[in-house]
Amino acid sequence: MAGGPEYQPLLRKIPGSKHPTQKLFWAVCAVGIGGTFQYGYSLSVINAPTTHILKFINNTWHDRRQTTLDEGLLTLIWSTIVSIFTLGGLLGTYIGGNLANKLGRKKTLLINNFFAIVAAFFMGLAEPAGLFELLIIGRFFIGINAGIGICVQPLYLGEIAPKSIRGQTTVAINVFLTFGILAGQIVGLREILGSEDSWPFLLSTCCIPAFIQLLVLPFFPESPRYLLIEEKNEYECQKVLKSLYGPQFYQTEMEDIQKESLALNGEKPMKALALFSDRTIRWQLIITIITNVGQQLSGINAIYFYAEYVFTRAGIPTQNIPYVTLGTGICECATALTCGLLIDTAGRRVLIIGGYAAMALWCALLTVTLTFQDAFSWVPYLSMAAILAFILCFGLGPGPPLTWQTYKAITKGCIRHGNFPDLVQDGILKSGHPYLLKVTTVA
Repeated sequence: MAGGPEYQPLLRKIPGSKHPTQKLFWAVCAVGIGGTFQYGYSLSVINAPTTHILKFINNTWHDRRQTTLDEGLLTLIWSTIVSIFTLGGLLGTYIGGNLANKLGRKKTLLINNFFAIVAAFFMGLAEPAGLFELLIIGRFFIGINAGIGICVQPLYLGEIAPKSIRGQTTVAINVFLTFGILAGQIVGLREILGSEDSWPFLLSTCCIPAFIQLLVLPFFPESPRYLLIEEKNEYECQKVLKSLYGPQFYQTEMEDIQKESLALNGEKPMKALALFSDRTIRWQLIITIITNVGQQLSGINAIYFYAEYVFTRAGIPTQNIPYVTLGTGICECATALTCGLLIDTAGRRVLIIGGYAAMALWCALLTVTLTFQDAFSWVPYLSMAAILAFILCFGLGPGPPLTWQTYKAITKGCIRHGNFPDLVQDGILKSGHPYLLKVTTVA
């Protein structure tokens, strides 16, 4: 794109210093493993044991009441287990924003890992205890963990990254998200932890990224912006900047933070409800909500959370569904690694509009293939190809990296509740999707 910013890699050398951003690179990794990686992992790991969990719920109900569980009630319990994750995430964004301002970004991220550990405990205990309600509690806690992570991680990375590559931290955030989704799909294969006997261990593995972050994140500094603007500690801020960029390159970043501190003049971050009454950011808020609404209504979350249902309805043989689901994760990773380059060359507007247009085309093809899926043996696989192409177009168009970069560009960081409308819609769609599948199947 003519006149646009030149793409900058996250890890690069600057003349006169051997590795001035090496510590920053490892900080991104340390934060990402317990942030969006954990979020993506929790999104996908629930798919693989769907059949086993449904069987567990049925057996538990029968043992308690000596009656068979009604199919409608079973669907309600399952959709609650899945969608309660989003309700926890909604609460997590509120908790994360407040804790980040009171305790700091780093301490908030460290505390957040205990929610994942508690979640792992409850979900691992559900099957031995014969209590499917513990799955709901565990998913709620891992949702809180995800909400705090996606709220605080971009904040922390944006504040420790130098201005020249700050925008690319958004791409790094999405890379960890997609690798988390792929990791959940791989671990969920029946050859690893996706079997009937091992699914409780599978759901408990969410504690592994939490323990890793608890071990490595203490070696990295607090946000320099938080230290200067919130804590008024100029010495510690300067010390952190020197450790991140070296004594030769920290001064520019220090001056930028000092200018921001003077501009804010003690102004506090806006509350969520206050956003709607501030006319100066009204259009930014409208664009943020519209892009999030479009992303949620696109149907991508139906594939993430109910992959087995979707591919079963598409006619894919049951034994092949875990491997087809793995293909969705690979598509996501591919788009995450290439989207940063396309944003600078094609521009955000072209990618968003073009992405939705291509997604509509593949949805139309999917409608045709689903209508005639019994006509030929190869038609279900054409449906599978349409779904994978849909995911590719979503990742390269209106997916998270582009939405987050657009959000940062138009708000200039003045809005810190961008995940709020996203999570509200997410929860409604996830809880209602199983019933929509039943209605469309009957129709």
